[in-house]
Amino acid sequence: MAGLPKISDPNILVGFESSDDACVYKLTDDIAIINTVDFFPPIVDDPYMFGQIAAANALSDVYAMGGEPKLAMNLLTFPNGKLPLDAVKGILEGGNDKVTEAGATIVGGHSIDDKEPKYGLSVTGFAHPSEILSNSASAGNLLVITKKIGTGVLTTAAKADLLTEEENAEIEATMAFLNKYAWEAMKGVKVDGCTDITGFGLIGHAAEMARAGNVTLELYSHKVPIFPRAIEMATMGIIPAGAYRNRDYAGKEVIEFLSKDPEKDAELRARIDCLYDPQSSGGLLIALNEKELPRLIEQLGEKGCETAVIGCFKPKTGKYSIEIHD
Repeated sequence: MAGLPKISDPNILVGFESSDDACVYKLTDDIAIINTVDFFPPIVDDPYMFGQIAAANALSDVYAMGGEPKLAMNLLTFPNGKLPLDAVKGILEGGNDKVTEAGATIVGGHSIDDKEPKYGLSVTGFAHPSEILSNSASAGNLLVITKKIGTGVLTTAAKADLLTEEENAEIEATMAFLNKYAWEAMKGVKVDGCTDITGFGLIGHAAEMARAGNVTLELYSHKVPIFPRAIEMATMGIIPAGAYRNRDYAGKEVIEFLSKDPEKDAELRARIDCLYDPQSSGGLLIALNEKELPRLIEQLGEKGCETAVIGCFKPKTGKYSIEIHD
């Protein structure tokens, strides 16, 4: 980051120089502290569900680094006197219940008067220094995803009342689902890299992994688990602004191999739009070698996670971090 001083403390294992999910400080030879913070405005109408999703999103960074959350502090802004206190209570209860599910404890927080409500957490977790995961990949690694994508498209569609109650409930449950369970599924598996999918979308976060390892990801779009109605909505042009920003930012590192069949390519382009879709509390992207895959897939399935292998990393191909194939 321009303008920030160079980190010289040798105990800082991960700082701001990389695009990792959190910072890591080595406290002892056996204990590393993981710190992260995240918050955002409501993406669903129900205050309690919003609190759960925002908390799950903030907790996710610790899991993506290979650690276990232990302490959390609330971050809350709301228009005092204009947002009902029952709504504020619902947000905080949702966050607290999700933190409790994670096995962590809320120990305080801070709130301010602001014109727009926002909620999230500052989270502290712990791991053995040898268990810290970076958001990098190596040639030969396969890439596994642990949640469906397309929630940004679908929450945009929900604002226009284009989804059923059942569809809304499904995407909300997906966003509130803790990455704790994917982290637990990695136990006993040699994982080479990991990150979570949030605002930069699948493409943006996968590109970070490829960039960090100086490799190229062959990404097979038809293997990516996408909510079917997200593809339908993307075909209709119902796409959040963040997806266009993600394409502008990461698109120069991406090459698309289309089928040359106009009818088939229309759906493929909609799928690619979903690959750029910003996710709120998305799943993990896990890079590992093929021999480790069977155990990970089995354990992910036991934890109720998606188990899709969506691509493989290979030596760097020109300027491209990602090659999208059908």
